[in-house]
Amino acid sequence: MSRTKYPTCPVGSETARMLNLGHPWVIADRYTARWPQTQSGSLVELVTDKGHSLGTALCEPGSRIVARRLSRSVVEIDRSWLVACLERAVRSRSWIDFGETNVARLVNAEGDGLPGLTVDQYGDYLMVQYYTSAWERHLPTVVVALQEVYAPLGVYAKFRAQDTRKLAAGKKQMPAQGHLLSGVAAPDDFIVVENGLRYRVDLVKDLNTGLFHDQRRNRLEFLRLSAGCRVLNLFAYTGAFSVAAAAGGAIQVTSVDVSGRYLEWARKNFRLNEIATEDHEFVTGDCFTELDRLQKAGRYFDIVLMDPPSFSTTRKSRFTTSGGTAELVEKALGALTTGGLLVTSSNLQKMPLDAYLKELRKGSLAAGYQLQVIKVAGQAEDFPFQVGFPEGNYLKYVISVVQEKL
Repeated sequence: MSRTKYPTCPVGSETARMLNLGHPWVIADRYTARWPQTQSGSLVELVTDKGHSLGTALCEPGSRIVARRLSRSVVEIDRSWLVACLERAVRSRSWIDFGETNVARLVNAEGDGLPGLTVDQYGDYLMVQYYTSAWERHLPTVVVALQEVYAPLGVYAKFRAQDTRKLAAGKKQMPAQGHLLSGVAAPDDFIVVENGLRYRVDLVKDLNTGLFHDQRRNRLEFLRLSAGCRVLNLFAYTGAFSVAAAAGGAIQVTSVDVSGRYLEWARKNFRLNEIATEDHEFVTGDCFTELDRLQKAGRYFDIVLMDPPSFSTTRKSRFTTSGGTAELVEKALGALTTGGLLVTSSNLQKMPLDAYLKELRKGSLAAGYQLQVIKVAGQAEDFPFQVGFPEGNYLKYVISVVQEKL
């Protein structure tokens, strides 16, 4: 059998070094500017400046990440190769105890050797998300492989372009983001289970489905911590953490989000779990403004959770986890009792843990408090990352005890 022949694309010594360390990205530079002209989704063979093969890459010409390496060998994106990748991902997840959960990440992009492509399970349905247009032409083959390995009722897909995510922030309505690739459509009122709790998800309308299941393990612990506590959930979204807190025995949960639509979704999630919404608060408003209001009203909480999106815009303010964390921590500490818990989280890939902790320190010092970190965690185990790709370790989840004033 003859070896597949692809255009050869030389890379510089630093890129070759990073590829050899296991980092799959090729960033556009003077070497890639001289590559043969290709279309998005084309396969190429990466080579060193001396002509030594570095394997097969998927190209997206004109992008900052101009190519993503799929294998150290020369391969094709065909059914058999994709099935082998999926079966490897299945084996790695055989170690995980999901408990009463039917939501999982089956393929975590670079973490499972398919850079730029994720696959999530929602009950009997799968959601494919592709973060580079290069995968689009290969989606029919991806679907065939998914059907062979997982036999879902239906497969959906969403394109997660960076500019689309930014445009989506703060908007009440967007064009449908998900589309059915194969199988039968999911019901409009689609319910999934995480840690024994029921949540409504939507595979079509929004950029996100309504449940960030990379927080599955952290939510289970939050449930246990919340017993007998007054809990404030900032950036509550559809209320997954709020439901967990209430199910865990919180005295009262106050959920704050700028979107009334998402808070109505949160109320539905409460009712799905037979939790009386009358016993809890749902506040539509900017989190900074609402913290000021709560402080003026003399309201204090035993636990404050802040899990903001990486990019969020309102009419009055703009929040980014790279630029607002310290200020938010400072304000949140004004709503906490001494000895209470500040639970903070960030999914910003570009911010490493040490930089995030500096933001927490900056905010706590500005408020005049010392924070004692008792736990640092990350994403759930079905969101693995390769040691050669540290960007894959993106989620920071920190639990801190608020100590006496300085």
